[in-house]
Parts: sequence; structure tokens; C-alpha cells
Amino acid sequence: MTIQEQIKDAMKQAMREKNMSALTTYRGLLSAFTNEVVAQKKAPDTPISDEDAMKVLMREAKRRKDAIAQYEGAGRPELAEDEKAELAIIEQFLPDQMSEEEIREVVKKKIEELGVSDASEKGKLMGALMGELKGKADGSLVTKVVDELLK
Repeated sequence: MTIQEQIKDAMKQAMREKNMSALTTYRGLLSAFTNEVVAQKKAPDTPISDEDAMKVLMREAKRRKDAIAQYEGAGRPELAEDEKAELAIIEQFLPDQMSEEEIREVVKKKIEELGVSDASEKGKLMGALMGELKGKADGSLVTKVVDELLK
């Protein structure tokens, strides 16, 4: 079963349960899938590949995380709660993310492998890491670990 089919099934379940916040989130995801397909110059009813669906889910999760940070920074915790609920729904369809310790180990190995010695080579290191960790780790967390280790 594709990711798109799983989300459609979850949306039907949310309809049956009259869970309006989940229903809105699922509809938004399906709309984002359609937008992605159209952006690739395909017909809107073309099923999205799981790889493209994963890109969309990660982009939507990042959007929610950014919104949460902005709402909390602006002193609007009630709006942040809505975004957190949507993020929890989206994360059900994402693969488990690596912990900070796991990321730290991968970064240490990559630093040794590439022979990176200081922050001037951060771009080279980040490029190699994100290619390896794409979809497995949060980019902002990877950046944080790299910054700590290159000090």
C-alpha cells in the first residue's frame, strides 16, 4: 500500500470518527501531493510515488516545526498546539528519525573519513552528511551537531 493510499484510508477513518483536525490535516497532505504531481508536469490525478510523497511529508513536517517555533516565540502557545497536533499526524507516516547521539556518531565518522579539520570545510561536510542522512535525521539537528564538533 502506497503512502498516498495509507493517507486516504486514514482520512476515511477520520471522517468516520468525525475527527475534524485530523481530517483537515489529511486533506492538506493529499492536496500537497497533488501539487507536487502537477509541479512535475503530470496530470493531477496521477498517483504520487512513495519517494515524492516522502519529500512532501518531510517538507510539511518542517513547515509545522517552523510554525511551532514562531508561535512559541510570539507567545501564542494555543496556535503552537494546533501545529503540534498536525505534526504528530504527519510523523506517523515518516520513518523514525535518528537521535542526537546517533547523528553525533555518523558526523564523527564522516569528519574522519573526509579529513575535515575546521569550520571552513563545513559546507563539504554538510553536503556529504545530508546526502547520507536525508530522510533519517532532522537537518537542523545535524547542523547543531556539526557546529558543536567543529568548534
